[in-house]
Amino acid sequence: MNHGLPAVAVEIYTKIMTAETTGTPDFSHGDGLLPAIAQDAASGQVLMLGYMNREAWQQTLATGQAVYFSRSRKKLWHKGEESGNFQVVKAIYVDCDADTILLKVEQIGGAACHEGFPSCFFRKWSGSEFLIEGERVFDPQQVYKNP
Repeated sequence: MNHGLPAVAVEIYTKIMTAETTGTPDFSHGDGLLPAIAQDAASGQVLMLGYMNREAWQQTLATGQAVYFSRSRKKLWHKGEESGNFQVVKAIYVDCDADTILLKVEQIGGAACHEGFPSCFFRKWSGSEFLIEGERVFDPQQVYKNP
């Protein structure tokens, strides 16, 4: 279907879209940092949102475990390096604009959140306030030297 476009325009558009949709993440935007969503591969639960730069991306591919760039510490962060709550990457997706990464992971240790919850999204809006959903898997003060 060409939507009324000339054949040449359809051919050019198809080549552009094919290149964009089969390429790697585009780190040329956002100071080289892309949002990276971690989702439980088995349940589909969203676990966390982190950021990746090109080096974190390459280390994730090389190790098979999630590596992010910590914006607060300004350095690479191998998820689980302090807590033992690693993320084993099962599948990687990139969105249509190649500027957001989705990691489908196996969460080792039961908690993706540094506050000890399985997901970083444990606060649910009730209509008037946020309520905590779920139970802590670990006490952050017992796990982290500098939480």
